[in-house]
Amino acid sequence: MTQNPQLLLLAGDGIGPEVMAETRRVIAWLGDHRGLVFDLEEDLVGGCAFDAEGHPAPSSMIAKALSADAVLLGAVGGPKWAGVDYAHRPEQGLLDLRKSLGLFANLRPAICFDALKEASSLKPELVSGLDILIVRELIGGIYFGEPAGIEDLGNGQRRGVNTQVYTTPEIHRVARVAFDLTGKRKGRLTSVDKANVMVSGLLWREEVQKIGDAEYPDIQLDHMYADNCAMQLVRSPKQFDVIVTDNLFGDLLSDEAAMLTGSLGMLPSASIGAKDESGKAHALYEPVHGSAPDIAGQGKANPIAMILSFVMALRYSFNREVEADLIDQAVRNVLGQGLRTADIVLQGETPLSTAAMGDAILSEMESLNV
Repeated sequence: MTQNPQLLLLAGDGIGPEVMAETRRVIAWLGDHRGLVFDLEEDLVGGCAFDAEGHPAPSSMIAKALSADAVLLGAVGGPKWAGVDYAHRPEQGLLDLRKSLGLFANLRPAICFDALKEASSLKPELVSGLDILIVRELIGGIYFGEPAGIEDLGNGQRRGVNTQVYTTPEIHRVARVAFDLTGKRKGRLTSVDKANVMVSGLLWREEVQKIGDAEYPDIQLDHMYADNCAMQLVRSPKQFDVIVTDNLFGDLLSDEAAMLTGSLGMLPSASIGAKDESGKAHALYEPVHGSAPDIAGQGKANPIAMILSFVMALRYSFNREVEADLIDQAVRNVLGQGLRTADIVLQGETPLSTAAMGDAILSEMESLNV
């Protein structure tokens, strides 16, 4: 018998458990109606893990993540843990998880749903039909480079140091991911750096170009400085198809691109590692939004980003495009019907609760499952 795919669910902190609960309902529906049954495990990460076990990424959780076919994560963090030692903060648990799984490529789509184009801070004609994918290098660069730290210089003076460093293999592997994904889209890849003022950026540009010339001659590759890219994203965002960039610039540009769509709470993300000999790759799927502790436990959270993160898992980890398309279309239909949670509700309308939005999506999935 074929073994069921294994999913590790890490609900995390804040609204994480609420949005994960609605995603579990979608997963269960697939088992009941599409014969796609997952073996599910649950564990703790972030602040709740620190409270229970004294560490935001316990070794037992990491072991489960390493054995799973994919990991779904809700959210981590909150003011409750603001005074915790830096190495044990909830966000460090997420970084530890990414590093332990070798998740070097972060995929952040910025898609403007037609029903929400009026919610964008840009003119509707600039964002209508927007569909950008940002591929961010995730476990290298300035966030992980050494030396790093704060040094006491004496006489009340201090110096803070972070090191931006990349090697050829680190650049090549994320570039190949970006080129491969571009080949499945519109065929336009923009590599973003600061080669004009940073030697690490010059290396990035040269090595991405080498991969393009040698392995992907049919992909249109352009290079752009990071500051210009930030400007172009708000000037003419639909010029972009896929953007590949380093950890720091990817962190900034992906949040900027997300806000073009009207709501940070609507967007999913995927972080993937290298494939092993069997073709399997570790992968972590999570919504872009944070833990939103101010609304946690109130039934106000929007579960769509978490559900769409599971959709990305269906596409990238399980090759279940039909089911992914079904859920994606159900979400679009629900939004097209004017159904909204509090973060995207129009003035004068009554927002849906978290569970009611889950109900609406499941009902639309039923209608589409013919």
